[in-house]
Formats: sequence, C-alpha cells, structure tokens
Amino acid sequence: MKASFDARGDVVLVTGGAQGIGGAVAVACAEAGARVVAFDTAAGPGHPGVQEVRVDVADRAAVTGAVDAVVRQHGRIDALVAGAAVQPRTPVLETLPADWRRTLAVNLDGVVWACQAVVPQMVRQRSGAVVVFTSGLAGTGFPAAAGYAASKAALVGFAKSLAAEVAEHRVRVNVVSPGVVDTAQFRAANAGADLDHWRRTTGVGTVDDVVGPLLFLLSDAATMTGSVLTRERAYPAGAAS
Repeated sequence: MKASFDARGDVVLVTGGAQGIGGAVAVACAEAGARVVAFDTAAGPGHPGVQEVRVDVADRAAVTGAVDAVVRQHGRIDALVAGAAVQPRTPVLETLPADWRRTLAVNLDGVVWACQAVVPQMVRQRSGAVVVFTSGLAGTGFPAAAGYAASKAALVGFAKSLAAEVAEHRVRVNVVSPGVVDTAQFRAANAGADLDHWRRTTGVGTVDDVVGPLLFLLSDAATMTGSVLTRERAYPAGAAS
C-alpha cells in the first residue's frame, strides 16, 4: 500500500529545519504543497518552498516574535515539528554547568517555547498537529550522553501532558522516537567505535526513513494524541530495495 500526502493550504513550522530530519520533513511538506517555515540558527535546505528564518529556540522572546510573524504572514499554523536539538558528548562528571544548561535550553525549553507560541493559534483554529522528538537513549541512557538523554526523556512527559490539555480543542500532540538516523549531528556525536556500535546493533537509517511517519502524524489520518511512535531498528543495508 503506497501512501501519499496532500498538504495544499497548510502552513507547517519546523524548528531545527536546516538539516537532518528537520530539513527532510520541511522539504517533504513543501513538496506535498504546504507553505513551510524553517526555524534554525544555520542556513536551511535551500528548497524554494521552504522559508528560512534564523531563530535560536532557546530564546523564548525570539521564538514568540518569529511565530507571531509567521501568523501575520500566513494567517495560521497547521503543524509544528519541534525538532531543534543539540547532542553534545561529555561524561557526567566532566559536564560544565553552562553546557548542561545549553543542552536543556535547546532540547527541552526550545520545545516548550515553540509550543507556547504556536499552540494558542491552533486552539483558536480548533485544529493543529504538533510532533516532538524523543530518543531511545531516553530509556537506556548512553555513555557521555546524559544531557541529551535526560532532555529527550523529559519531552515525553511534557508532550503527553500538553496533549491532555489541548485535546478538547482538536489539537493533537504526538512524539516520535526515530531510531538511529544518519545525520551530520549524529555522526559528530558518534564517531569511531560508537558509530560501529550502532551499525552492529540497531542499524543506522536515513532521514527518508523518518519522513513518512512524520507526515502521517501531521495528517488528518492520525487521529491519536499523546502517543509515542517508535522506530526501533533500521533496515539492514540493501534490505529495503
């Protein structure tokens, strides 16, 4: 069964939309007909259907101002993909306070600020879909990844709570655990033996593996809220062809 998505008329906001999974879903939404705005601190995918806005999601005032500008320009926001994240690798006993706070400020606070800015517009519309990201490391931990794992664990509780608060307004909030995906950020955080570990165990997927589940959760076919969609393993090389 082949799936296709029609996003014509929709406005989609992607934080962390410059590259990786965020960049891939931004492009996919644009190619499905949506008007897409990508927030990031770096240059985006360069797709003609993706409007790029430089925003540090850890800055609540900047996020609020940028979201207000999107609503003034487009009149609505139908979907939020809150994907901005950092993945530093430092052992717990060596982690500096400023580095710990920065990880939580981007990965956790940045999602909260984006939701606080976007979801009231969805409530007024009585429609909207929000997707946030957790990680398998939230449940297992991983050496030198405590900040990342802690932030991703916290997001599950946050998203489920928000989902319960806004369900009556027909706004859906779901979580994706995308598994191990080959992105520039993943490679920077998992060089050498760690990369070999993931290849041997879960496998390393591509951003395209995650786009379909994300588009589903953004679509009106996904009637659930407060759910966690988990992709445990990647196809072995060549298995999907």
